[in-house]
Amino acid sequence: MPVIATQPRHDWTLDEIDALFALPFNDLLFQAQQVHRAHFDPNAVQISTLLSIKTGACPEDCKYCPQSGHYNTQLDKEKLLEIEKVVEQAQAAIDAGASRFCMGAAWRSPREKDLDVVLEMVSRVKALGLETCMTLGMVDTAQAKRLSEAGLDYYNHNLDTSPDYYAEIITTRSFADRLDTLANVREAGMKVCSGGILGMGEAPRDRSALLQQLAKLEPHPESVPINMLVKVPGTPLEDVEDLDPIEFIRAIAVARILMPQSHVRLSAGREQMSESTQALAFMAGANSIFYGDKLLTTGNPQVDRDKALFAKLGLHPERRDTCQSDDLHQAQLAQTIAQQETQQRAAALAVDVSGA
Repeated sequence: MPVIATQPRHDWTLDEIDALFALPFNDLLFQAQQVHRAHFDPNAVQISTLLSIKTGACPEDCKYCPQSGHYNTQLDKEKLLEIEKVVEQAQAAIDAGASRFCMGAAWRSPREKDLDVVLEMVSRVKALGLETCMTLGMVDTAQAKRLSEAGLDYYNHNLDTSPDYYAEIITTRSFADRLDTLANVREAGMKVCSGGILGMGEAPRDRSALLQQLAKLEPHPESVPINMLVKVPGTPLEDVEDLDPIEFIRAIAVARILMPQSHVRLSAGREQMSESTQALAFMAGANSIFYGDKLLTTGNPQVDRDKALFAKLGLHPERRDTCQSDDLHQAQLAQTIAQQETQQRAAALAVDVSGA
């Protein structure tokens, strides 16, 4: 049985990750629970609400996405929402028990005139006392800095799938582009939300490779959404074979083991999951969900159903004051950067000595 580390590692090999996936199901969940309990209240779940602030007509060709302008999914296209409407939705999210408010726009990258409006949204939502998160496509260093200065806590940019399978899903943006955006976000001082989508026809090795790429990020993403594909008519993946729910739960458990201090989010696809599958996901180490009626343009279980499930399982929303403080986060980030600089200097010295 693989030896499980409860402290973060960034050097997981594919063979090690494959070995975790191959464990007997009970053994895998037991080890994931051990790691989870070492870092979190096992019955607390972080709750986020996601609002689409600009819907449809995206120029990217992501084969899973109903917002892509390349496919006819009968999705109504909407312009950027007015700031006051976003603030109203944020207040409704607070009333429903959410601690984080995520805003998503179907862009390749934000235009300057739109970014000004987005910055005001961040500032207004932050003033309500919510953690803020956005997904706006690719951002450069200057845009990331402006978002950070406006008070944005998290930036979401998923890797989606493994590097090898990536070109089967998206051709208009490279895997390296995604890594660059995550680096820009981290350099600006924001927390990273990054995960992937399962059930897109990928091989088991691709699921291992996706999680390996996420675990390589230093530090690990603070939030790791694990999505089950929602098959939308009109997209190229509408008829792909369903992923066995047990394989999905295995991925949740492996993500928990690889990234012990991250919030692992049970994300898209929850509408199609039974209560039993969701319960297994929480047992496997998922401790974050999107809460509300809509997850961008696909369905999400209604708030009342979520509350009833929480009561049945003895779960409770994670209070924001139990989350890692910004000061502690910044201290840990600075420590990681300092360690990386030390390692780089040591490597440079080693090269100098060997070449002397």
